[in-house]
Amino acid sequence: MRMIVLRSPSEIEAMRRAGDLVARAFALLDPHVRAGTRLDELDRLVAELLRSEGAGAPYKGYRPSPSVPPFPGTVCASVNEQVVHGIPGPRKLREGDIVGIDIGATLGGWVGDACYTYAVGGVPPRARRLLDVTRESLEAGIAEVGPGKRLGDAGAAIQEVAEGAGYGVVRELGGHGVGRNLHEDPHVNHFGKRGHGMRLREGMTFTLEPMVNEGTPEIELLRDGWTVVTGDGKLSAQYEHTIAVTKTGCEILTPWHLRMDETAEPVAPSASRTPVAEVQPPERSVSSAAA
Repeated sequence: MRMIVLRSPSEIEAMRRAGDLVARAFALLDPHVRAGTRLDELDRLVAELLRSEGAGAPYKGYRPSPSVPPFPGTVCASVNEQVVHGIPGPRKLREGDIVGIDIGATLGGWVGDACYTYAVGGVPPRARRLLDVTRESLEAGIAEVGPGKRLGDAGAAIQEVAEGAGYGVVRELGGHGVGRNLHEDPHVNHFGKRGHGMRLREGMTFTLEPMVNEGTPEIELLRDGWTVVTGDGKLSAQYEHTIAVTKTGCEILTPWHLRMDETAEPVAPSASRTPVAEVQPPERSVSSAAA
């Protein structure tokens, strides 16, 4: 039976600090994501930032099972047809590429996790449309998060936006709980039916991170044991936020949407920041079966 940990406001404040560091990392990379930049250079920049802030890199050395080699990078860097978990090596970005950078940070024992897909220079209209729709699907999913809602509400909203535009939503991979560890319960699908799935409660923290393919939703794993690519070789994009369920809706804990877009408003009214009291109860757990 899965156990879902409900975070107290003080614990969410700690996660907020980790999430803001992740958002700062995306803003740091922004001027460096250009033609000719090596992926391992982007990795180095984030690694240096995390070290300077006394933060850990939860992706570095991560392995979900003994059969999988430790992940070698601080960030995941996935270019064009690469869906997720691309290894940041010597590959140079080219004009017209799209590159999804997935960044995690552990600060004070709490994890922030997010992804942003950058356009490298002037990208073709087909790539720009994919980026716009993928980001819109994330925003639609976040707008469906709040106490009493169901995980299926967010998944359905994401699916409706992406498939409504003619794209495929990856089903084998999804979002996840996050807190003391990079991956916790629950697993979060980016498809589903409204009114179905786990009921959301105040204090839950998890990621929404739709992976949207230009073509079919099928994916393949490369021989390196990490890089996931589209089955048909077409483009894929991803945007991700760590979010917390609040009393009135939800809060985005990895605010790259503000760091990257200086004039942007929060994704949805429900994503507004909530005040934090000085004395808070400890984290508590609930059974997913009772949700």
